[in-house]
Amino acid sequence: MDLSQLSVLLSAFRELSWQNAVMIAVGGVLIYLAIKKEYEPMLLLPIGFGAILANLPLTGVLDPGGFLKTLYDAGIATELFPLFVFIAIGAMTDFGPLLENPKMAVLGAAGQIGIFVVLMLALLLGFPMNEAASIGIIGAIDGPTAIYVSSKLAPELLGPIAVAAYSYMSLVPIIQPPVMRALTTREERRVRMPYSAKPVSRTVRILFPLLVTLLVSLIAPKASPLISALMFGNLIRESGVLERLSAAAQNELANLTTLFLGLVIGGTMTGDKFIQPQTLAILGLGLLAFIADTAGGVLFGKLMYLLSGKKFNPLIGAAGISAFPMSARLVHQVALEEDYENFLLMHAMGANAAGQLGSVVAGGVVLALLAGVL
Repeated sequence: MDLSQLSVLLSAFRELSWQNAVMIAVGGVLIYLAIKKEYEPMLLLPIGFGAILANLPLTGVLDPGGFLKTLYDAGIATELFPLFVFIAIGAMTDFGPLLENPKMAVLGAAGQIGIFVVLMLALLLGFPMNEAASIGIIGAIDGPTAIYVSSKLAPELLGPIAVAAYSYMSLVPIIQPPVMRALTTREERRVRMPYSAKPVSRTVRILFPLLVTLLVSLIAPKASPLISALMFGNLIRESGVLERLSAAAQNELANLTTLFLGLVIGGTMTGDKFIQPQTLAILGLGLLAFIADTAGGVLFGKLMYLLSGKKFNPLIGAAGISAFPMSARLVHQVALEEDYENFLLMHAMGANAAGQLGSVVAGGVVLALLAGVL
């Protein structure tokens, strides 16, 4: 082997920039968190690997026809991957607790306040409208919604927005409890709420996804792809005649789409685009959106506590986000710490299901509002 051949073999090392090296390290950290800490491993592990692969010079994976570029064009540019994930989520979600206690829907709306708080703040910080809206949607605490909206409005920010959305989802047990405790008193956290709702009929469960699709699509047409995918998955679940298809949506479809989605997100995290001051701003604003969502839900829960004659536990408001069912379980856990016989899980599941629905509608509302502006 002569020196010219050796030079060709070493060319990738010469092309490796410090930004690439940093992002390769970031990818390694994400893989570590996925394996060692089990933080959203289904997403963070492929995102981390995709980030490493995207920052290796001369591989061609991001060139037209390349591995990651082909996946991006097939699943993100066409918006299919987020919609496939929503079909899977719909098949996994039981809206029964929400249907049994419809008043929880208002908490699902209150849990989206962080979207609009951060959108306004991002505008004040100088982000253009499309980027501000994409950053605000991190407040949906719903990875597929964040990916869907940002891929339409600001695809150049897809990497940091997706990483922020999924990272903060994995940190629900760390972020939410301090906010919940800071905004409630011990007396409020100890409020018991016996669960005596009547079971929802199969007819209502089947009609629910159909009516929601019709209503939301007519009110906010831009939300139709998101809500229809979610509700179609739920209809498959509730129909009772498509058990194999429901199982496939919950398992094979969810797993394969999540795998490809993670790799594509990682593929957008190239050093020259990711290592920018705005990335830190996005991560900070995303955290603020999460805190504002939790605070908004709890504060609205406190209002319901007062209106109900102190019979409503305001902790339930914290479950009005889309982190289903993690947030509902967390509300139940915090209540048990104050009173080991205080069982709020089913109430919180209703608010959490409403938050899942609310995040999708909020994403559609953002797209609808910006359709006449951009």
